[in-house]
Amino acid sequence: MNTLIIAGFLILGIILGATIYHFLRNKKIKEAEQQANNMLGEAKRKLEKMERDAYLSAKEKLYQEKSHFIKQMKQKETEFNSMEDRLRQKEKELRKTGHKYQEKEWQIGKREQELIKWEHNIREKENEAERFREEQISNLEKLSGLNKEDAKKMLMDAMISQARAEAAQVVIDIKREAEERARWEAKEIMAFAIERMATEYTMESTLISVELPNDDWKGIIIGREGRNIKAFEAATGVKVIVDDTPETVVMSSFDPVKREIARIAMERLIKIKNINPKAIETEVEKATREVEASVKKAAEDTIQELKIKNVHPEMREYLGRLKYRTSYGQNILQHSREVAWLAGGMAAELGLDVNLAKRAGLFHDIGKAVSGDSEGSHVSIGVEVATRCAEHPVVINSILAHHEEAEPISPISVLVTAADRISGARPGARRESLEAYAERITKLEELANSFEGVGKTYALSAGREIRVMIMPEKLSDNETKLLASDIARKIKETMEYPGQIKVTVIRQTIANSFTDEFLPGQNGKKSETVVAEG
Repeated sequence: MNTLIIAGFLILGIILGATIYHFLRNKKIKEAEQQANNMLGEAKRKLEKMERDAYLSAKEKLYQEKSHFIKQMKQKETEFNSMEDRLRQKEKELRKTGHKYQEKEWQIGKREQELIKWEHNIREKENEAERFREEQISNLEKLSGLNKEDAKKMLMDAMISQARAEAAQVVIDIKREAEERARWEAKEIMAFAIERMATEYTMESTLISVELPNDDWKGIIIGREGRNIKAFEAATGVKVIVDDTPETVVMSSFDPVKREIARIAMERLIKIKNINPKAIETEVEKATREVEASVKKAAEDTIQELKIKNVHPEMREYLGRLKYRTSYGQNILQHSREVAWLAGGMAAELGLDVNLAKRAGLFHDIGKAVSGDSEGSHVSIGVEVATRCAEHPVVINSILAHHEEAEPISPISVLVTAADRISGARPGARRESLEAYAERITKLEELANSFEGVGKTYALSAGREIRVMIMPEKLSDNETKLLASDIARKIKETMEYPGQIKVTVIRQTIANSFTDEFLPGQNGKKSETVVAEG
């Protein structure tokens, strides 16, 4: 029973709760619907307001754009009107210009007609002048007895002779002016370069002597049956001369390196007081190594002195060998150093590359270091060595240009050539053998005598000057000056000589006057005869 009551209450509570829940739920739904309806109405009102605002804004913007467009159209219309006015003005101006051109064209046509008439008249005048000229030529031929071609030839000969004389004078004047200016500037540059460079000269020959402690050493050097001297000559390649010169032995060789090795070896053998074939071989080997070290040191000292960088090892070796090479008695390494200093000094004065000038001057005779062991001139060998060692093109060109085997490609090549000649021409720099001197003198005189109009030729100042006496009746003063240049140019092209040769051409005219012998009956009057001799 109690259980039924409790169950009834539970059911009643559930029903009551469901009723209350349903009531509350319907109330909330109604409130939500009411709120939604309110929000929807508010949204509609806002939307209508936004539509009205947008419509009014668009309408206002459209009005503004329409006003702006109308304003632009009016402005464009004004511009178009202004442009149309300008075009009308231009059209008027063009019409005026066209009228002017038409008028000028008419005037030009009129002038052309007048020119045609004048041309016709000129042709008539030319024909008339030609007929008159032919008549005059015919009359002249009759009067002179010469035909047209002969007279023309005479006139041309006279004009050519006059032109040659005038040209010779012009050439002489230009040359004199250029020489004076160039000589002054060159003297300034070379004098400054020479002042900055100081060097010594060594005169070497094919002989070298070694002092002996006493004459007894001559027998020791020769040895039993000449054994020692033969061994020494075989090891060094040098001829040993033992003569009557007291306490001296002489060695001879054209190779200066071998002479130096022989000198050092001989002095050491005398110092150790032991001369035999084995000792000779040992000392010659030591002397050879010493000379090779001297060659290397000479190259290094020279390169450091001139401050030259990046020198190929092969070039260094050949440069050191020049220490024992000579030309006309002048040491080639010393000569190359001097040329480098001179070329560098002149390059500094001219604003050129000083280091490149020194380099070109130092290596200009590099071929002489190997010329005895290879075929070809020292120039071709030097070019081959420099090219193989990737030297600068100006250095290679300087090797060729200093003996005129190629045209200079740079002012530095010209400076090297000038420095080479300065070094070789300075007093005491070089010497020649008697045979070479006599041969050069003879060749100089023969070369000068080969020119037309030359009477006598004399070589003076040890072949450094040649004086040419010409026949005055064959050459004029201007032709005399040209002859001097021609002789100098031919000497330069056909001869090899140290230094510089001066060419002096002399033309002299002597006039003598004599009176006739006085005879009685001439009332004291004397007639005079003038005789001129060249």
